[in-house]
Amino acid sequence: MKVLACDGIHDDGLALFREAGWDVEISDPIKDPAKLAQALQGVDALLVRSATQVSAEAIANAPQLKVIGRAGAGVDTIDVDAATAKGIAVMNAPDGNTLAAAEHAISLLFALARHIPRADAGMKAGEWPKAGLTGFELEGKKLGVIGLGRIGSTVARKAQGIGMDVAAYDPFLPASAAGKGSVPLKPLDELLAKADIVTLHIPRTKDTTNLLSEQNLRAMKKGAYVINAARGGLVDEEALLRLLDEGHLAGAALDTFATEPLQADSPLRGHPKLILTPHLGASTSEAQQAVSTILARQIVDFIDTGAVAGCVNLPPLTAEAAREVGPWMPLMSALGKLAARLVPAPTRLHITYAGRAESLDPRPLTRLLVASLLGSASSRVTPVNALQEAAARGLVVAETVGGDGDGFDRLLKLRVEGEQGAAREIEATLHRGPRVVRLDGVEIEFDPQAHLLLMRNEDRPGMIGLVGSHLGAAGVNIANFSLGAKGDGEALAAITVDRAVPESQLVAVRGIPGVLSIESL
Repeated sequence: MKVLACDGIHDDGLALFREAGWDVEISDPIKDPAKLAQALQGVDALLVRSATQVSAEAIANAPQLKVIGRAGAGVDTIDVDAATAKGIAVMNAPDGNTLAAAEHAISLLFALARHIPRADAGMKAGEWPKAGLTGFELEGKKLGVIGLGRIGSTVARKAQGIGMDVAAYDPFLPASAAGKGSVPLKPLDELLAKADIVTLHIPRTKDTTNLLSEQNLRAMKKGAYVINAARGGLVDEEALLRLLDEGHLAGAALDTFATEPLQADSPLRGHPKLILTPHLGASTSEAQQAVSTILARQIVDFIDTGAVAGCVNLPPLTAEAAREVGPWMPLMSALGKLAARLVPAPTRLHITYAGRAESLDPRPLTRLLVASLLGSASSRVTPVNALQEAAARGLVVAETVGGDGDGFDRLLKLRVEGEQGAAREIEATLHRGPRVVRLDGVEIEFDPQAHLLLMRNEDRPGMIGLVGSHLGAAGVNIANFSLGAKGDGEALAAITVDRAVPESQLVAVRGIPGVLSIESL
């Protein structure tokens, strides 16, 4: 496995990859999509911070890439939709920089209240700039926190600790959450109208871009302040400048910007009421060490064990749950391939997790089975994009959890339907490895991972000997011959062989009296 680390990833995280036997390549930020695509050839995992933009173009030209990791919280510099479509997992490490980002917001709060940057600049210029720099005390002031996630909650707690009156608005929390925490939730218009300072702690999405629009900025009380140490683009920067010039807003502090790095000639740079820092929210040695090691562990565990943590396009799966479902993964992969051969153009797949199989987390198992089922037609279907691919191809996937295991401790039942009413049923379990135990209602046992011949024949004596002799004469070695009666004068045989059998060698078998059909699966 090979990992490409851009943007100055902390070496503690890279050391974990090396310990796991990965090849580690380190690069400066790569901003050109074509150059990034070139650098990603032969790369299994990409690590970035905020400088490298991982575009759809770069993703489309990275055939081996399995994981993109963001050493931090936001993934807006990664085209997650393009990654998902290619079956690439996207992971982040939001917990690692929580304290650093929250403390930076609090530091900007104090800097605004006491004009610290202007005072420092004046002193260093040989002045004594005391006049005009009268500040204000934070105790008793109203702080409006937009976004009450990990960072926003930490900011709120610290602000309460210095005596501020804190309220919050969170577009991602239901209205029923109001009143359940120590920070009251308010509608956005009410929060903006009453807050002395508003601080943002939400991701940038299509719904939150320019959340503080000119209209919302004007809705803030006169003389209020704005802090954005979350993501660039949450504040309409042009409108912010107008309201600062008009005196409606008293000041603002920005750590993130709509375009980064901030252009050298940006009008934001010279405004006296603005405090600017170059996206330093997560830039502490402790945070960089934490996010790099968290991310490295997540990626290595994902590749080695299937555990899913910090993934934005896969449901979470703990290491314990991964160990529980791990033994079932080879079975699901084999069943998907078998189902694809039995029903080449599936339109509906129904999976039943019966018996104690209901204790398994079905999500990774279903995704893997669907990926294997569809993978015969496309080499780029993975558990990440399996359900999206199924929907795009018109395959309806349904699950049932629970029910009778029909004498088995844990039993998986598959019904695969195809065009013109074609349908096949497969039942399988783990017994000395993956085992199919029924096919189309017939009790028959075989390893779905093995080379297999599936035969329909008349249910009469001597068929095993006749078929075995013909296959032996063709140089085909039989490992197992499982026969099950259908009850209508026919039998179904699963013949496990030591190699794939070409069609030409089955011609003679089809000529045996009593053989109705035989196919290589």
